[in-house]
Amino acid sequence: MNILEKQKRLSKRSRRVRLRIVGLSSRPRLSVFRSNSHIYAQIIDDSAGRTLVSASSCDPGLKVKIKSGGNIEAAKLVGQAIAERAKAIPIELVVFDRGGRLYHGRVKALADAARSGGLKF
Repeated sequence: MNILEKQKRLSKRSRRVRLRIVGLSSRPRLSVFRSNSHIYAQIIDDSAGRTLVSASSCDPGLKVKIKSGGNIEAAKLVGQAIAERAKAIPIELVVFDRGGRLYHGRVKALADAARSGGLKF
């Protein structure tokens, strides 16, 4: 399978997941993007079309704590950071958007850390 087929399949899964989430929920969406070297999380208000809170392994406060941004430990720290920032502006209920990625590894670690930090989804 070549790279274009993989990108098309990821895009198709991402659209399918997002259509289910955005169309049915009034809660903000916790969106996760995973690259090879970093992981990013945003809480997005789809009705207003703006990002409420974000965290990533590139943030200066988190970058000094982690050795590499592309591992499970970094995903856990990003999950904890997004939960803390969401609690600062009172957000507790969100919908999880895994962005077409499988729910395991770094995506699962981020979600578990966000749940333990106080977010409910």
